[in-house]
Amino acid sequence: MAKKKRLRLIAEMARKIRAYRELKSRPRESQKHALDYETMTRPHTGKRLPVLAWQDVRRESRLFSLLAGMKTFGVGRLFTRKSWIEEHPAEPSYWQIAKVKVDYTAENMDHGNAWGILNFKGNKETEVKEIDQVMYHDWRLIPKHLEHQFTDFKPLPVPPPRSVPYPPLLRAMLLAQQKKMGLGIEEPALPLQRQVTLNKEYLKMKEQERQNKEDTPV
Repeated sequence: MAKKKRLRLIAEMARKIRAYRELKSRPRESQKHALDYETMTRPHTGKRLPVLAWQDVRRESRLFSLLAGMKTFGVGRLFTRKSWIEEHPAEPSYWQIAKVKVDYTAENMDHGNAWGILNFKGNKETEVKEIDQVMYHDWRLIPKHLEHQFTDFKPLPVPPPRSVPYPPLLRAMLLAQQKKMGLGIEEPALPLQRQVTLNKEYLKMKEQERQNKEDTPV
């Protein structure tokens, strides 16, 4: 007869208590991302921000710094980032806020998590997902009278590919040849269009072909 397994109720309860204490002692977002603006260091980790980020930190705002002062925490509004405006000025990118979970333990309620729909360079996604990098200091609210400039934008057509990868065996042979010759390892690509060098010989050949066609009797 098999021995009946004893239930270790006290050990199981102790494990749950330890897990609960670890969860309660875990730093909140407001504590993890807190910043001392005088020394530009995060008190929780002691890390100092890069010098190049100091100007944006002092002048720009975090996402929740903007959401905290808005009705319904900005649900339905559009937000963009300074880096997107500088890198893609002709192709607007933005987040449309769909859901906000505020950390009410923060002093100014300027921490938490947010979800929305991303429209990057005119390509709008259909799935709501969590917004990343909400603690970066480069978020900007899009005024309502400018929203149509972002929402009415049509993405530019994707240019056709100019090259395709080589077949696996031929690719391995080309890489082995590059390595044997001591050249830099570059990913080989097969061009889809014929590349013609416009040198003097090529132009003379084309001119000769044109003259031959003109001299040919009908």
